[in-house]
Amino acid sequence: MYKINLNCDLGEGAAFDNQIIPLINSANIACGFHAGNHAMMEATARLCIDNNVDIGAHPGYPDKENFGRTNLDVTPEQVYDYTLTQLKALGDIVGKDKIVHIKPHGAMYNQAAKSKELSDAIVAAITDYNKNLILMALSGSQMIKSAREKGLKYASEVFADRAYEADGSLRARSLENSMITDEDLAVERVIKMVKTGKVVAYTGEEIDIEAHSVCVHGDSEKAFTFVKKLNEAFSQNDIKTVGLIEAIK
Repeated sequence: MYKINLNCDLGEGAAFDNQIIPLINSANIACGFHAGNHAMMEATARLCIDNNVDIGAHPGYPDKENFGRTNLDVTPEQVYDYTLTQLKALGDIVGKDKIVHIKPHGAMYNQAAKSKELSDAIVAAITDYNKNLILMALSGSQMIKSAREKGLKYASEVFADRAYEADGSLRARSLENSMITDEDLAVERVIKMVKTGKVVAYTGEEIDIEAHSVCVHGDSEKAFTFVKKLNEAFSQNDIKTVGLIEAIK
């Protein structure tokens, strides 16, 4: 029996949050910088609690105009402050001990994936807030390395709906064919990642990947379809969906 955690970015104003939440294990809740607000955080967290879904913080850059997807020239100190402020915002609503994990969003996620300075700042903010949180981050990225170096628990994340470059990074959304829109192909790729620890990059190369959790972006118009098909495929392929704490054991 294989195991995987299924997560989704939520509380961002998309239409299917209430339908998706019962079908996932972990929710990454937007904390007001790139999307969301106090009321949305509270409503999303309530849905998670009602459906026994792990609550995670999803901090991003203060960039609602571009949904937090624009690379910013930021210092480690700024990233530390952004991360800690948003963790506190969600913790004030749900309770500090109810947050299981944290997953940076968008440009913060992608820039930190390649920057030791930004990754160390995120890890420091998490440690200062609650050293027992799990950092969910791109498989093989600098964030994973920084978490490991500092003794912070981490979950290696893979994506159902994103194309990979040969170095294991996500193909930029500004480039063609960065998104996987074919549900069947997305499912096939995820099953391969979970069972073999491999994924075919955009260049055609097969690369190594560690999969503790698979993400479906909640702002995708096909997110609900993806989640349903993934769950069906997991049950047919001897794969059990589990909470994040179990997934990283």
